[in-house]
Amino acid sequence: MAERILVVDDEKEVADLLELYLVNEGYQVRKFYQGSEALTCVEQEEIDLALLDVMLPDTDGFALCQKIRKNHYFPIIMLTARVEDVDKINGLMLGADDYITKPFNPLEVVARIKTQLRRYRRYNQAGHNEAAEKENDELEVRGLVMNQCTHKSTLYGRELDLTPREFSILWYLCERQGEVVSSEELFEAVWKEKYLDSNNTVMAHIARIREKMQDSYRNHKFIKTVWGVGYTIET
Repeated sequence: MAERILVVDDEKEVADLLELYLVNEGYQVRKFYQGSEALTCVEQEEIDLALLDVMLPDTDGFALCQKIRKNHYFPIIMLTARVEDVDKINGLMLGADDYITKPFNPLEVVARIKTQLRRYRRYNQAGHNEAAEKENDELEVRGLVMNQCTHKSTLYGRELDLTPREFSILWYLCERQGEVVSSEELFEAVWKEKYLDSNNTVMAHIARIREKMQDSYRNHKFIKTVWGVGYTIET
């Protein structure tokens, strides 16, 4: 069955162009010009990937991304005319997987979609195999409980609303409790890409995880920053 791509952009010409290229690649497209209609579609249909414009008439793409991430883990790519680094970091912290700045080449968008879908399929297959091998794959660190099978985590009994990437980062650190893990190692283990020195993605995700755990940077209880080296969860 053809994979379904959700396209949300209030610029009709942009949405139509993306639909044309994606249909030519064999994808099914669900196209909307408003966030509310797109959110209804996500709750009613199985979506494989979403392209979200940041600027929408009834909401913004960041808010829409955050709402989708509450119940869904498929890849999300943000589309925007804004180029500020803070916008990119905000999108990534709220659960987006990639960020494309307008104007863009539609062929590049298609290539990015294919890359994200490949990673998502590979991630799900790996998770399925691990669950089959071990029924109760669980970690516990001082009141933090993480379950790899259900992909849920709780802190002192309170469920943490982690994105798949945030879960993977925290799981990786918990598995290596007592070790210092570099940003490079974390990025390459979770994103499966080569790390660049100027990449602040890991730092942004760690900040978001700390916020959700109510774990302050200065008075940390879980994730400690070891300056110039990386991050650790102390024993």
